[in-house]
Amino acid sequence: MPTVREIEESLFTLAPREGAMEWDNVGHLVGDPEAQVSRVLVALDITQAVAEEAIAAGCQLIVSHHPVMNCNWNPVQTLRPDNPQGRLLLTLLQNHVAAVCMHTNLDVARGGVNDALAQVLRLEDPGPLSGDGIGRVGTLPAPMPLAEFAAFVCRTLGANGVRYADAGRMVSRVAVGGGACGEYEAAALAAGCDTFVTSDLKYHQFLDAPGKGINLIDAGHFPTEDPVCARLLAYLSEHFPELRVTKSTSHREVIQYYVEGE
Repeated sequence: MPTVREIEESLFTLAPREGAMEWDNVGHLVGDPEAQVSRVLVALDITQAVAEEAIAAGCQLIVSHHPVMNCNWNPVQTLRPDNPQGRLLLTLLQNHVAAVCMHTNLDVARGGVNDALAQVLRLEDPGPLSGDGIGRVGTLPAPMPLAEFAAFVCRTLGANGVRYADAGRMVSRVAVGGGACGEYEAAALAAGCDTFVTSDLKYHQFLDAPGKGINLIDAGHFPTEDPVCARLLAYLSEHFPELRVTKSTSHREVIQYYVEGE
């Protein structure tokens, strides 16, 4: 059976460490690098529920996109069960579950977060949106009205709802950015896009979108990044056929939308 170290090394072939932003915390973050692995759980985030799911399934490793700890914005100062971060880390350590996390390096990688998003949204001939590898630009097989495309995005990504701003343009040339990529709106405009699909957009961006001439769709952070989990599962299954690799069923979109009359 492969070790945690060997799996990490292989994942860095898919998404090289050098692609990670300097503030990021990627790679093998928890557990024994020499521990042998027979079962892996793939999830977008390592939550308490995901950790318990891995333990129940007999997994020795969780592979996630978001780091289980990022010392840039959430420093690990204590390891105690009476706070959420400490409880999660202790759960992993006490049950010998390792964690390998591929974050911004997987965002920019070929076959990573943004390619997975472009594929599930059926964009043809997707190319880079930005010089740093974030985002993709492609064309729909046929133009469609924005409301119809927004419904397609919501349904395809399994979102609980989407927010959108209508600039009065048919949807044809589309930019996508998995996760919080609102800062790339200008790049989408420069690329001649009529529509930008991403998440965590700000109020003023929706307010200004019609004047800029670009449709905006905020489909949520989890829904726009979760498609990469299928890519990770397929990659691990191909490169380590002896492993049993599954995708988390406990982790899903946490944001709910209330609609009057429902």
